[in-house]
Amino acid sequence: MKTNHLLFSLVLMITTLLLFTSPITGIDTTIAPALAPVSTAPSPAPSALIGCDEKCEKRCAKAGYNERCLKYCGICCGKCNGCVPSSPYADKAECPCYRDLKNSKGKDKCP
Repeated sequence: MKTNHLLFSLVLMITTLLLFTSPITGIDTTIAPALAPVSTAPSPAPSALIGCDEKCEKRCAKAGYNERCLKYCGICCGKCNGCVPSSPYADKAECPCYRDLKNSKGKDKCP
């Protein structure tokens, strides 16, 4: 019984020694180059760069739910690179991209 305990202790000690002295594979120890500093200034929204705010103000001027109209018009304008029908009653055919965007239910996404 005593020899089993001694043998077990010896095996445990050798295993521990090998574990801590052998190099661990799979770990990359190279030093990565420093990353460029991240700018904290917010970048303008793509829709703002192409004049969507003004175009959507015109498009949604007579909408009953103005905030909702402006939100979805802005989304559509951004996806369509600034193309928005020219007035509240203008035909959506002026902007095929705007006309063809659909929601998950298959209805028109753009007001």
